[in-house]
Amino acid sequence: MQKQHLFAIAVTTAVVLALIRTTTGQSNGTIARIDTGLIEGVAADGVLSFKGVPYAAPPLGRFRWRRPQFATPWQGVRQASAFGAECLQKPMPGDPAASARAFDEDCLFLNVWRPAADSGEALPVLVWIHGGGFLTGGSSAPVFDGSVLARQGLVVVSMNYRLGRLGFFMHPALTSTGEAEPGNYGFLDQLAALQWVRRNIEAFGGDHRQVTIAGESAGGISVMHFLTWSPARSLFARAVVMSGGGRTYLIANTGATTFASAERAGLAFARSVGIMGTDASTLAALRALPAARISSDLGIEALTTKPDTYAGGPILDGTVVITMPGHVLQRHAAANVPILIGTTSDDLPVLFPPKTNPLSFFGANAPAAKAVYFTDHADMTTAINKIAVDMTMHEPARFVARQMTAAGQPAWLYRFGYVAESLRPKTAGAAQATELPYLFGTLNARYGRTATPNDRKMADTFMGYVAAFARTGDPNRSGLPPWPRYDTGNSKLMMFTTDGDATVQADPWKARLDMIEYAVESRTSTTTFP
Repeated sequence: MQKQHLFAIAVTTAVVLALIRTTTGQSNGTIARIDTGLIEGVAADGVLSFKGVPYAAPPLGRFRWRRPQFATPWQGVRQASAFGAECLQKPMPGDPAASARAFDEDCLFLNVWRPAADSGEALPVLVWIHGGGFLTGGSSAPVFDGSVLARQGLVVVSMNYRLGRLGFFMHPALTSTGEAEPGNYGFLDQLAALQWVRRNIEAFGGDHRQVTIAGESAGGISVMHFLTWSPARSLFARAVVMSGGGRTYLIANTGATTFASAERAGLAFARSVGIMGTDASTLAALRALPAARISSDLGIEALTTKPDTYAGGPILDGTVVITMPGHVLQRHAAANVPILIGTTSDDLPVLFPPKTNPLSFFGANAPAAKAVYFTDHADMTTAINKIAVDMTMHEPARFVARQMTAAGQPAWLYRFGYVAESLRPKTAGAAQATELPYLFGTLNARYGRTATPNDRKMADTFMGYVAAFARTGDPNRSGLPPWPRYDTGNSKLMMFTTDGDATVQADPWKARLDMIEYAVESRTSTTTFP
């Protein structure tokens, strides 16, 4: 039944797409016709923007914990000059990727930027999926403004998707009452946004055949999900993964939450709010709860201190999340698309070795690991953190580049180590997400007047590579240092250095990552569904 349901949705999408192509066209000035009606955007600084566009119906009431429904058409012209509400969350104070806008359960909006000048040719499209551990974040943060990227000759799309317990939730009442595809609503939202792009992007001058999906952190994990999940593969032609792991969904050391444990978390949450049972009345009571009561206690700290009332993120439901991305990659069964993938030098640790005896993770290689990680009198905490970052981010990114290359797909691997000059010398390495204002060319939003000419040069370089990749499937372009494809025969990658250079060199951390690779692959689980 689940496969039939997915097939029916695919057929419906194809029919709608055929109809829309006969009735919509490229945007005319600030007004565009999409499948739900006319929208009016704003022209400024050579860019047309359309913000707060609903790509699905509000996920409220009976639509809470259901796959997104088609948005209701409207009459007249809908204003698209302001962002819609972000999905409900407990934002982290001081997060530059967080938004100051309102948070609401009615949040399934996306935004579009395109060059104001009409070249007469369909433009490549970059679809951005924000990060935040599937708990926080949104598309309206100033650092994600798509104007500068659009001026690179792209149509840029960003989206919101359900987070926390509203985005990833399982309860026996959902399955006992026959709800289809329960669990991974955040992923289903992202899929619906990509389907919206397929149906509507021509109205903004975009080419639905040249869609690049890109994301960072949870957004990067999401890109890995779509890269290895067959229902999404026809919706994009290129992929950019930034700090998104690659082997697993990075849910603790298990990779993803099992169906049974997600149901236990759902039951625990229901009990915590005084709701018992597993029947239709239980589900009705859960859907009647105020949205703030469902997710307001979950901040980004739940990534590492996951309460027993939260599934933790992606759930192995057997339909939307079927197996780990790494298993699909090892079978050479991922999407046949080029990929650009990388990490920051001081990235985020999520997966950890045993904290009481971290070297036991390496087995017989423990002595060699000690020599590599416990250098310069490194203390236990520093060494564990370094191992954890390698486990979580650096080695999985290399793994993805290797597997895609082995499958015959071009891959480009990088490590971003540039630190804004205003943060030096206090900050030595590039923390997770610090590359984002360089990608979007939004240094003013992040650093204001402290942004230096060298900072802006790095933004031009990093954005230039990613924009070229989105346009052609290859990051190389005139005026930038050559960036060769990843080669499994050597350890080279593109390094964006603190000196402001972009240089291809042998990975100085190769010995570390080799030991992580051996330790991980000797333990790899085969948790999957037939």
